[in-house]
Amino acid sequence: MTGGPQVMNWTVEQDHQNMMDQLGIRALRPGPSGNEKAPDHANYDESKANPFPDLPDALTLENGKKVMTAAEWWHERRPEIVENFEREVLGRVPRNVPQVTWTVTSTVNSKAGVFPVIEKHLVGRVDNSSCPSISVDIQMTLVTPGNANGPVPVMMMFSSAAFLQRMAEMMAKRPELKAMMGTDPPATEQLIAHGWGYAFIDPGSIQADNGAGLTKDIIGLTNKGQPRKPDNWGALRAWAWGASRGLDYLETDKAVDAKRVGIEGVSRFGKAALVTMAFDSRFTVVLVGSSGEGGAKPHRRNFGEAVENLTGSGGYHWMAGNFLKYGAAEASFGSKNAGDLQVDSNELIALCAPRLTFISYGIPEKGDAKWLDQQGSYMAAVAAGPVFRLLGAKDLPVTDDYHSAKMPAVNVGLLEGQLAWRQHDGGHTDAPNWKYFIPWTDRFLNYQAAVWQLPADQPVFRTDANSLVAHSQLLAKAKQGVTGVYFEGDSISRRWGATDYPELLANWKQNFFGWNAADFGWGADQTQNILWRLENGELDGVNPKVVVLLAGTNNVGNTSVHDDANVRADDVTRGLQAIVRVIQTKAPAATIIVTGLFPRNDSMSFMPVIDRINGNLSKIADGQKVRYLNINNKLADDDGRLFDGMMNASDKLHPTTKGYQIWADALKPVLTELLGSPAAVDLAPPPTGDPSAPR
Repeated sequence: MTGGPQVMNWTVEQDHQNMMDQLGIRALRPGPSGNEKAPDHANYDESKANPFPDLPDALTLENGKKVMTAAEWWHERRPEIVENFEREVLGRVPRNVPQVTWTVTSTVNSKAGVFPVIEKHLVGRVDNSSCPSISVDIQMTLVTPGNANGPVPVMMMFSSAAFLQRMAEMMAKRPELKAMMGTDPPATEQLIAHGWGYAFIDPGSIQADNGAGLTKDIIGLTNKGQPRKPDNWGALRAWAWGASRGLDYLETDKAVDAKRVGIEGVSRFGKAALVTMAFDSRFTVVLVGSSGEGGAKPHRRNFGEAVENLTGSGGYHWMAGNFLKYGAAEASFGSKNAGDLQVDSNELIALCAPRLTFISYGIPEKGDAKWLDQQGSYMAAVAAGPVFRLLGAKDLPVTDDYHSAKMPAVNVGLLEGQLAWRQHDGGHTDAPNWKYFIPWTDRFLNYQAAVWQLPADQPVFRTDANSLVAHSQLLAKAKQGVTGVYFEGDSISRRWGATDYPELLANWKQNFFGWNAADFGWGADQTQNILWRLENGELDGVNPKVVVLLAGTNNVGNTSVHDDANVRADDVTRGLQAIVRVIQTKAPAATIIVTGLFPRNDSMSFMPVIDRINGNLSKIADGQKVRYLNINNKLADDDGRLFDGMMNASDKLHPTTKGYQIWADALKPVLTELLGSPAAVDLAPPPTGDPSAPR
């Protein structure tokens, strides 16, 4: 083809040098090394971290006037900040950027975990008539819950199905990577469980993540294959532009509540998520994961990654060409450094105000390296607070000035306002924070989803954060000590051996000490939730000799299921049978003691269901490896009315110490038969409790 635009096929080094030449830069300062053993390693000495201690004041105009009203912010100060970021840091989106036409290439019924979903695959074709040799087809996948009865909120994520598959394969080969992610269900499943949809937008289909791609993809298309000018956009702004085009489509899809669309990313895509939110006010919420330099980390901080790392050939493509000036050691204009920048990350965060902005980090011990400067990012979030307050939103509940503000303890979230912070105890990921992020967002958006109704034998996790934290604690407990007797169930089981019920725990120890008994129950669980916990590691490698199971009463009490007593009882029975099968698979040497559901008098209408379930349970026992134990005739009369003092007077559901003792008296002969007399020492793992209980 002759006569048309020609694409420059430069290497990264050639393109980087070309930008230096345009700017009159003869030499750049090298960025510090992330290897702490290297002689040029990054600074991690807090006493040297603030050579430019003052961040730009987001509420002071360039003429020195203080911004006092929301109108002054929107009409005067915000445009100044945007202009500085566009000119010097992130680059400008060209005026000639072409149109995007979206096409749904397929729609299929699928599943996210156990949840039925509708999955749409889309291509956003960018008009390339100005340079036909460069094609840009933005890849996006939209997934919405199958039980939705109307438009749902959607979280857009910088990712792709192929990337997630590669991550899954890597984690299967490298357990340390899986440990870095934490123990929670995938974010996609949590979103669907909460009634949200999600969209993957593939950043690589928008703009390549390297300098050699700057004459290609969307940046190259707008430049007709030629190198960038100094104020042209970099990859961060291009990815953000692509996300905005994805939102253009979501605004047309009737399955999506386009007023409740968020954006998320981790690491370099955490930077991109923050940039997206800052520049497109249509996005309602952002989750900024481990973003570091170019994201929430202040450029002015000399801690970990530095400006010079983003002006070198490895990271310059993320930024505008003009950003190289701030790494210049020798240039026609002299030299510049981070202190010469007119803007900083606190103002990038401030551009998100007053919308929901959640800054997330992990811990260096799990791989979220000090390089990212968690402390500096926290300082920037604190410094952004006055803009949120000016616009009527709540910022971080911090009274200290950002200069002296110290991060909260790990796993202590600041989630009271529209600006939120939480450092989790995982690695370079935001996975452990989703269980907090979704309810936080729901609360501010006043969103309540349609309730999922799943069969009792379908494993499914609890969506509340406290239950997922409890799961992680029980996983840790499963790896401790020696468990001879494994108690499984809901709150009736859990309270007996829990630290937050000291009187019941004393009774537990009195009855079971020497048998290495450990309690793995969790309050409010239905059979579906117990199945999920068992299938996700809580019994793996434990090898108990006896498993005591009491569960199902929460299924009986689920009044949102309106089937008759027989249908409900049969459903619960199938759930309990599924639990027994999982226990047999994971602990084949164990004898299972299936305990009949206890009477409950909070509603006598439950008793026919309980009686039918217990009748069914008696039939699954073989008298050897599966035993059936029913003590209800000692707890209640023939009509199911509780004897005095057996259950809490307040709820008529949970046993008192007297009720638990009756259960213990029935269990001990069986345990003696199977295990012999209790030993003089007990090797069971230490008891746990409700993570949210007061310490």
